[in-house]
Amino acid sequence: MKTALISVGGQVSIPADVRRRWATRILIVEDTGDSLVFRPVPADPIGAALGSLAGRGPTSVEARARTRNEEVTAERRKWGSG
Repeated sequence: MKTALISVGGQVSIPADVRRRWATRILIVEDTGDSLVFRPVPADPIGAALGSLAGRGPTSVEARARTRNEEVTAERRKWGSG
């Protein structure tokens, strides 16, 4: 585990060996509520995302049916009839 310093201006010092390992200058910072997660942004974000949604997803008919069911459920909760 490494430590990093936060300056008065809010800058974070990332240790040099970590910077070299990830070879990036841009990070995504995610606040998960009880921790911070730093993720490197790839040099080619589009290329890195290719194939990430591979596999069969719902058909448009299935997606519309699911959305309709969620809307009906929300309406019933809203008006107290379900």
